[in-house]
Amino acid sequence: MPDLPAMHPVHRRFPGTGVSDAEEATHQALARLELNPRIKGKRIALTAGSRGIAQIAVVLRAAVDHVRRCGADPLVVAAMGSHGGGTSEGQRRLLAHLGITQETVGAPISTRMETVVIGHTPDGLAVYCDRVAAGCDGILVINRIKPHTIFFEPFGSGLIKMLGVGLGKVEGATQIHRQGLTALPGAIRAMAQVYLDRGMVVGGLAVVENARDEPAIVEALFPHEMVEREMALFARAREMMPRLPVEEMDVLVVDQVGKNFSGTGMDPNIIGRMRIPGLPEPASPRIGRIVALRLSPESEGNANGIGLADLTTQRLVDAIDREITNLNAITSTFIPESGVKNAQIRS
Repeated sequence: MPDLPAMHPVHRRFPGTGVSDAEEATHQALARLELNPRIKGKRIALTAGSRGIAQIAVVLRAAVDHVRRCGADPLVVAAMGSHGGGTSEGQRRLLAHLGITQETVGAPISTRMETVVIGHTPDGLAVYCDRVAAGCDGILVINRIKPHTIFFEPFGSGLIKMLGVGLGKVEGATQIHRQGLTALPGAIRAMAQVYLDRGMVVGGLAVVENARDEPAIVEALFPHEMVEREMALFARAREMMPRLPVEEMDVLVVDQVGKNFSGTGMDPNIIGRMRIPGLPEPASPRIGRIVALRLSPESEGNANGIGLADLTTQRLVDAIDREITNLNAITSTFIPESGVKNAQIRS
C-alpha cells in the first residue's frame, strides 16, 4: 500500500453569534404577535419538522408554554411531508430522535398521516393539510429558515415550505415535487398562500442558525408579513452558512450524513454538488471525490442523497432502510436516468 501524503489537522472556527437563551428568545419573539386576544380558548397546532434544528425541543416547549399562557390549548403536529417512511410511527420515531417528545415539549404530539384538501392554487393544484392541524382553530408555524438543497431563490426551507409541503404529508409532498424544478418555488409559494388567505395561520416563528449550528435569530412573524419577511431572513441565513476552508480539494471525507443535516444528507450548498439532470453544478467548491462514512441515527435509515458521494462504507450501507429511502427518493422525483455508481469501502 503506498504511503499517504503528509497530513495536518485544520480546525475552522466560526464566529459565535448565537442566541444566549433560546427559551427566553422564543417568549420575547412571540410576545410581539400579541396572540392572547386572538387564540384564547382555542386549539392551536404548532408544527415540528424533520430537520436537526439546534435546540428545537427548547424552542417548541417555550412556544407551547407561550400559547398556553395565552389561554389556548397547544398541540404539536408533525409537518415533514413523506419523511419517516411516510408513516405515523416513522414520523414519531424521527421526532423522538430529534429530542421532540410529549415530555420534552410539554404537549401532545400528533403524527397522523391523513390529510384534507383546504383549497386550490390559481393553477388548480390541490392544497393538502394535515387533518389534525386543519381541525384546529389556528396554526403557529415553526421552522428554521435556510437555503434549500435544490432551488435557490427567492426563499428556501422555512415557514413557507412547511405550509406548502410539510403539512401536506405524503400527498402534498408528492404533488409538489411532480411540478418540476423550475415550477417548484412558485407552486410552494401558491400553496402557502392558500393557508394564509384562509386565515388558518395565527403566526410564524422563524429560526436562523449561524455557521456553528446555533440559533442566531429567533423572530416571530405576523401572517400578513410572513412571505416578505421570510425572504429577508433567507438572505441572512445564506450569509451565515458555514463554508469549507478551501475552494478546491482532491478528497472530502464526511463523517456523518443524514436527513437531520440536510434533505440530501449532505448540503449541496456546502459541498458544491447537486447531480440533478438539467441543472448546472455550483461553481465552487470543487471537490474531486467525496467519501461518506456513516449514516446518522436521527435519519431512521433514510439515506436519500447518498448518490452525492463517490465512495461509502459497508457500515453506512448496512444502516440504510431501503423502503424509507426509496419512498423519499421517489417522492422527490430527482432520480437520474443513469444512476451514479458508488463504490464501497470497508470500515
